[in-house]
Amino acid sequence: MRRFLWIASMVLIITSCNQQTEKTGYVNNTKVVSDFTEMKVAQEKWTKRNNEVRAELEEKAKQFQIEVQGYQNIMKSMSKANRDKKEQELMTKQQGLQREQQARMQEIQQGSQAEIDSIINKVKDFIKDYGKKNGYTYIYGDTDASNILYGKDELDLTDIIVKELNGEESSEDKE
Repeated sequence: MRRFLWIASMVLIITSCNQQTEKTGYVNNTKVVSDFTEMKVAQEKWTKRNNEVRAELEEKAKQFQIEVQGYQNIMKSMSKANRDKKEQELMTKQQGLQREQQARMQEIQQGSQAEIDSIINKVKDFIKDYGKKNGYTYIYGDTDASNILYGKDELDLTDIIVKELNGEESSEDKE
């Protein structure tokens, strides 16, 4: 019986020692990514690119509308065969404009998503390295779905991670 109590107390001591050395924290994933300067730059870049492409496509659409109006103004003076030919040309041109619009928007969406995915992976890798470097056993991620229902404020690493990601000195570096 004494041997059992001794083993049980040793297990408790070892367990409590292990628990004392474990270090945990959490970050608000959404805030870290959205406050990361590189993400802001990427979003601005893709928004600008999207606006440029939209303006270019709108200009092409206006030119097409002018061509359609020009055709409508003279179509009554054209033979049926010439009208059919011109309408077929206009329809083909309209379909080409629609395909170009879809292709360009898809290109922007794919480029944007690839860059965002790359930045998110960079943030994940940074947090993983930060955890290893600073002796964390776990760093949990909190999202809009609120995976963490409660956490002590002192365990929230969000601001520290954002500052270090953006190349600023964190308060933990000063300690």
